[in-house]
Amino acid sequence: MASGAGEEELRLVNRLGESRSPYMWGDESLALAKKHNRLLFLSIGYAACHWCHVMERESFASPEIAQLLNAHFIPIKIDREERPDVDAIYMNFVQATNGSGGWPLNVFVTPDLEPVFGGTYWPGPNHSMTAQGSLISHTVGFLQILQKMTDVWTKQEARCRESAKEITRQLRQFAEEGVHSRKVGEKSDEDGLDIDLLEEAYQHFLKKYDTANGGFSIAPKFPTPVNLQFLLRLDQWGNAAVKNIVGEDECKHATQMVVNTLRKMARGGIRDQIGFGFARYSVTKDWSLPHFEKMLYDQAQLLDVYLDAFIVTHDPEMLGAVYDIATYLTEPPMAAATGGFYSAEDADSYPTHTDTEKREGAYYVWTLKELRTVLGDRDGNICARFYGVLADGNVARENDPHDEFISQNIISVTTTPAALAKQVGLAESEVVTILKEGRKKLRAYREKNRPKPALDDKIVVAWNGLAIGALARTGATLADIDPEKAKRFGNAAEDAVKFIRKELFDEESKILYRVYREGRGDTPGFCDDYAFLIHGLIDLYEATFNDSYLEFADILQKTQISLFHDPTSSAFFSARSHPSLLLHLKSGMDAAEPSSNSVSASNLHRLSSLLDDDKYSKMAVETVAAFEAEVMQFPHCFAGMLGAIVMGKVGVQTVVVMGPRETAWQKMKESVGVGRTVAWGGSDWLRARNALVASIPKEKQGIMICAEGQCREVLSV
Repeated sequence: MASGAGEEELRLVNRLGESRSPYMWGDESLALAKKHNRLLFLSIGYAACHWCHVMERESFASPEIAQLLNAHFIPIKIDREERPDVDAIYMNFVQATNGSGGWPLNVFVTPDLEPVFGGTYWPGPNHSMTAQGSLISHTVGFLQILQKMTDVWTKQEARCRESAKEITRQLRQFAEEGVHSRKVGEKSDEDGLDIDLLEEAYQHFLKKYDTANGGFSIAPKFPTPVNLQFLLRLDQWGNAAVKNIVGEDECKHATQMVVNTLRKMARGGIRDQIGFGFARYSVTKDWSLPHFEKMLYDQAQLLDVYLDAFIVTHDPEMLGAVYDIATYLTEPPMAAATGGFYSAEDADSYPTHTDTEKREGAYYVWTLKELRTVLGDRDGNICARFYGVLADGNVARENDPHDEFISQNIISVTTTPAALAKQVGLAESEVVTILKEGRKKLRAYREKNRPKPALDDKIVVAWNGLAIGALARTGATLADIDPEKAKRFGNAAEDAVKFIRKELFDEESKILYRVYREGRGDTPGFCDDYAFLIHGLIDLYEATFNDSYLEFADILQKTQISLFHDPTSSAFFSARSHPSLLLHLKSGMDAAEPSSNSVSASNLHRLSSLLDDDKYSKMAVETVAAFEAEVMQFPHCFAGMLGAIVMGKVGVQTVVVMGPRETAWQKMKESVGVGRTVAWGGSDWLRARNALVASIPKEKQGIMICAEGQCREVLSV
C-alpha cells in the first residue's frame, strides 16, 4: 500500500446495505482516501444497466477482484441517476481520453478527485465474451488494470498526480469554452445566434439520414428524440421566418424523415411488439435488435414526438404508438401506486422461474416452437410470418457475444396484414383478428410464465417532469378521440405532480429533492429536475387551465434561478457548487435527454409569454447566448436550444382563451402551433399577474392573440 507498512489497518465497510439507493457517494469515502492516500475507484452506473450487471457478476463478485480493490483502493459505486453531476464530470474525462463513453463508467481518481485513468466495461477474471472476432475478447481485463494501477500509484504517485492535475486543467478549460463568450448585459440579440443556424442543423441531419432504415446514424442507433422533435417542428412554427430561411420544401422533407424514422422504429425490435414501450437503443442499424432496457426518459420523449407526428399526419400508426407508450407509462410496473413514475426496467431477466442465471432480453425473445405452442400451428405460423420469427432464430451470430440468442427471435413487424393475407389465402380482416388475438395471448403467456425484468423503482423528478408534460399533451389531444383514455392519461400526469409536491418539494424553502425510493432521498434537486418539471407543469397548465400548475412552475423557476443561474456569464449550472465536485459544469449540448439549459431557455420564454414578464425572456436570450461559440460551430448538437433561438428572435405569441373553459378549449386547439403559449383569460390569478390578459374584458368570449404589448381577436365563440 502506498501509505506504508506502519499505517493502522484500514477495514472498509460496505455501506450499500444501509442505502436506499444501490449506489453510494459520500464524504466518508472521500475522507478515507485522503487519510490513507489511496486512489478512489469510482464505478458509475444505474440499476437497469446491462453491462453494469455483467461487470457486477464477473468482477465485483470475484474474491480476487475484491481483495485487490479493498487492499489498495477506496471503491465507491455511484448512481448516475441520483448523482448526474458526478457522472457528467467523469464522463467528460473518459470521452475526452477514450473517444467514447458509456456505463458502467469506471474511473480511478486521486484523493483530490482528479482523474487518472478510466473506461467503461472491463472484463472480469472469468468473463464469457468468447464470440469469435469479438473486440471485447481482446480487451485488457479489470484484474490486470487493478494490478497496473496499484503498481503505478505505489511507484509513480508524483507523476500520477501531476498528470491528473494537467488533465483536470484541460477539462476545466474545455468546460469553460463557449459559455464565457458573452457576459450578462452584453449585446446578444442582434448578431451572433440567428435563425439561419436551423438551416445548418437541417443540412447536417439531411446528410446523416439513413434513407433505408430511418434514423441519423449507423449502428448502434439511438432514437435521440430531441433531434426528431426539432426536425418535426420545423414545418410547424406559426411564424414564417423559419420556413423562409430553411425552405418550405426542406421543412416538409424534415417531417418526412422523422415520420419515416418513427415508422421504422414502431415496426422494429426496439419496440416491445408484444407488450408496450420502447427499448433504449438498437444494436443494429435497422432497429431490429434492441438493447432491452426501457428508460422512463425515453418513453416520455418518444411519446411527445409520436404525438407531434400524429398531430401533423393523422397517421393511425403514429396514434398506435402514442397509445402504446402512454399505456406503458400509466400501468404497472412503471406507474407508481402513489402517483409518479418509476425509472426503468432492466434488460436482463431469468428465462424461466427455475433458472438461476439472468440473460439479456430473456423476457422478450421467442422461439418458433413457443409461438406454435401458445397459438396453435395455424395462428402461430401466421404470427411468425408477421413478426419475422424463424426456426433457427433471427439474431446474427456477430450480435450474440454471450450466445444468449441461439434459436431465439426478436419480434418485429416484417410485413403488412394485407400482404400476409394474400400469402396465407385468408381475408385481411381475419388476419388482423389473428394478429390482435395472438398478441394478447403471447402477452398473457409471457406475464404468467416468465419472471419480469427487475424494476428500478426510483422516482426521479427530472424524468417525471418529462412524463408529466407528454401525458398532459396526450390527454388533451385525445380528448375528442378517446375521452376515457385521455382522462386516464391526464389524471396520471396530475397525480404525479401531487406526489412530487407532497413528497419531494419543501414548501418552506421552495426546493426540490431529486429522488424518492422508500422515502425521500437526501440529494437536493439538480438543474434538470427544475427545468424538466417546470416544462411539464407548463404543458399541464395548458392542458387543464389549472392555475396551480402555472403558479408552481413560477415558484420553481424562481428557485432554479436562485440556486443555479450564473449572474456573471448567464446560463444555468447543472449542480450547485460543492467540495466533492471537481468541476462546475453547464449543460448545453443535448444527449439522450435535452440539455437543462435548452429546456430552461424554452421555459423562460414560455413563462414570459404566459405571465407577461420581460425579465424571464431577457434571461432566456442570455442563457442561449452563453453557448454562442459552441452553437455556431455545431448547431446540430444543440437541437433543443435552436427553438429557443427562434423564440428569442420572433417572440412567443400568447393565445388567450376567453369564456367558458370547456367550450373555448375545443376552438383553441385549432389555433395552437409551435412558438405559442395558451392561457385562460378568465383566471383571477392570471389577470393579477399578466397585465395584457387583464386588459381584455372578462366578459369577452373568443380567442385572442397577444404579442408585442397588444391583443387582437382571432376567433369569436
